Amino acid sequence: MSNRTPLMAGNWKMNLDHLEANHLVQGLAMELKDSDHDFAKCEVLVIPPFTDIRTVQTIVEADGLDITYGAQDVSIHDNGAYTGEISTAMLTKLGCSYVVMGHSERREYHNESDALVGAKARKVLDAGMTPILCCGEALEIRKAGTHVEFVLGQIRAALEGWSAEDVAKIVIAYEPIWAIGTGETATAEDAQEVCGAIRQALRADYGDATAEATRVLYGGSAKPGNIKELMAQADVDGALVGGASLKADSFAAMASFYA
Repeated sequence: MSNRTPLMAGNWKMNLDHLEANHLVQGLAMELKDSDHDFAKCEVLVIPPFTDIRTVQTIVEADGLDITYGAQDVSIHDNGAYTGEISTAMLTKLGCSYVVMGHSERREYHNESDALVGAKARKVLDAGMTPILCCGEALEIRKAGTHVEFVLGQIRAALEGWSAEDVAKIVIAYEPIWAIGTGETATAEDAQEVCGAIRQALRADYGDATAEATRVLYGGSAKPGNIKELMAQADVDGALVGGASLKADSFAAMASFYA
């Protein structure tokens, strides 16, 4: 039995203004309270757009909520003439606990490399927050049967030169690109195949302690209807949830997968 605390992470992407964010977080808090959610059995994380983070912070702190929150991206720069960029210092000042990097949409639309993703993860970790490092393959790679090799290559390139102790502090999110926002979902066995391979690679590269400590999430059209099966897999420690996290009832239901 794993000692890793499951993590249900809701990535809002470019959705919801700050007023809608207020409504969603309050609704989520109410749903979790009504279901007597046990945060020791599943951590609940919301990842709003930058413009919503202050609103989320205000609600969480004012109401003493156990919900954690983070950001969808970060700059590798500390400050200066980088129009449109957001620094780690800005995020820590807002109380963020997590930052996503390397999401497939950032890789595709902003040409983010494994090296850049790794640099962002290092900045986040050094700032005292937890990186959520995304990885995943496109459909043609899946069809070619080289998906495991490809995903492990992404992770190893991003974490090159990292210590075992530092790797143990991150979260890795496996998100098959062909299953994001398409309605297609990798089967629980598909998710386990890659998440299990990730853990085996961590064990080979960094040792047993790091492999056992590092949480590995599945992302890609995860929803209330398939979350129990996904979470029953030995190496799936949670989910990076997209559309289903935009509704308080569906996301709360996913967080209570253990019930």
